[in-house]
Amino acid sequence: MTIPRPEYPRPQLVRAQWMNLNGEWGFEVDHGNSGRERGLPSCESLSERITVPFAPESRLSGLGRTDFMRSVWYRREFAVPADWAGGRVILHFGAVDYMAEVWVNGVSVGTHKGGYTPFSFDVTERLDRSGRNAVTVNAYDDVLDPMQPTGKQSPKYGNYGCMYTRSTGIWQTVWLERVPEAYIKGLKLTPDLDNGRLYVHADLGGPAGGMELRAAASLGGERKATATAKASGRSATAVVELPGPEAWGPGKPVLYDLRLTLGEDAVDSYFGMRKVDINGYAIRINGEPVFQRLVLDQGYYPDGIYTAGTDDELRRDIELSMAAGFNGARLHMKVFEPRLLYWADRLGYLVWGEYPNWGLNEADERALLHMLPEWMEAVARDYDHPSVVGWCPFNETGTGRVAATFKTIYDVTRAIDPTRPIIDTSGYVHAVTDIYDVHDYEQDVGVFAERYAKVADGTCIYQNQPRHERYEGQPYFVSEFGGPWWDHDGDGEGWGYGKAPKDKEEFYARYQGWVDALLGNPRMCAFCYTQLTDVMQEKNGMYTFDRRTKFDMARVRAINGRKAAVEA
Repeated sequence: MTIPRPEYPRPQLVRAQWMNLNGEWGFEVDHGNSGRERGLPSCESLSERITVPFAPESRLSGLGRTDFMRSVWYRREFAVPADWAGGRVILHFGAVDYMAEVWVNGVSVGTHKGGYTPFSFDVTERLDRSGRNAVTVNAYDDVLDPMQPTGKQSPKYGNYGCMYTRSTGIWQTVWLERVPEAYIKGLKLTPDLDNGRLYVHADLGGPAGGMELRAAASLGGERKATATAKASGRSATAVVELPGPEAWGPGKPVLYDLRLTLGEDAVDSYFGMRKVDINGYAIRINGEPVFQRLVLDQGYYPDGIYTAGTDDELRRDIELSMAAGFNGARLHMKVFEPRLLYWADRLGYLVWGEYPNWGLNEADERALLHMLPEWMEAVARDYDHPSVVGWCPFNETGTGRVAATFKTIYDVTRAIDPTRPIIDTSGYVHAVTDIYDVHDYEQDVGVFAERYAKVADGTCIYQNQPRHERYEGQPYFVSEFGGPWWDHDGDGEGWGYGKAPKDKEEFYARYQGWVDALLGNPRMCAFCYTQLTDVMQEKNGMYTFDRRTKFDMARVRAINGRKAAVEA
């Protein structure tokens, strides 16, 4: 049987001994959430079959069931490979929406809350190494709970507006790996381009105290530098000296290979020597101002919904964006698969990491407790990717009465990552932000251009809700604009923002007017066009939902390619 999504799911911490558990699992919907009482954690079988890692709402799962499923169960059997003698066995989940509990051979091994971030359990003591083993998973997912972040997942039976089909339960790869008793559990790689150094912080599992961590960096197969560090408790930090490092940048994806060893353990990783800072009204990459010509990427797929059917589909979306002249994307209202970030790293593509805060009532003081732990996991997971050039934890939130929540999330993000700019809440409200952004779907190009001309001369700063935000001299970013409906297939269905262009020439004229107004503005550091592809009923993408071209991409690329004022 062919394993779906067979590629190694964690691209910056690759270990040789692993087993992909994707494929056919038992499955059962538990509408009453009574499965524990009915003995499902230790049952021999479930009533249906599903293809993991695709959500049951998707066609690729084999089910395509789109009604609400508050509780679902999964089960599959596996045998531990014969050559995995000794050491520990770790069970990994890329993402399970929303609250998960996992049993191995009928015994609970742990729980996790949060639908978008990875988790793992050491299941060594629960395994029969000579026979069959069963892993059982329950996922509880209530999109109507105001304390559950759901992003763009529809809270109604069907899709509407910019709300789309839900994704319940397992939607990323499930896998096992064998590790030694002492092993490298996680990495935090911090490049220091100015001083030619890479700081390698390793989180360690097992009895690692006093052991030596070894790091070796290579470029194009040639060894460039090595470093060692003694482990202290459960961590070790090595400093890799790289005199005259080659920089990673947009369209110039120079990546170093990194080999790490700790006793018997060995893992492969990679890194990019890249620096992001703000200078005046420009965001600089490696000391040079780079206008970020971004596109909104929702991360939805016709057959897989939240999950790309193949790894090639993840790469292809970036290639389609770059073909239209965009140098990056807002990865919007979703924590994307690590493999998407891998391809962004490989292709030299800039991305902003976001969080799917919609569905969460941020005005409730309890919201911080439900969001912050998962946001911290997301930032930690994606910290090492050079393609990630900024963080945006909230999108289109309520008013300033929850400013304390926004500030807390900003401060925690800054404590985890002092190297990247942060937008506290994109669109309409700001409490504390490194970049001042707005969303503006004005379709009249004259009105749009006049508005931002005032920004350029400094006499007026456009504010969506002046009572809830103030401008403090940051670089300016129109982080959503455009989005007109274009009925590519002529079926008359779907929607977009404002009045649709009457023909393609009107679209090109409107698009050029928007882009010229933003690229020519000396206070503007970035824009983000809505959007890369149509998504279900929202038909305002540069491409259709199934990734067919809607416009002349050479013409769009030429419009985007004009030199920006901040790049002069």
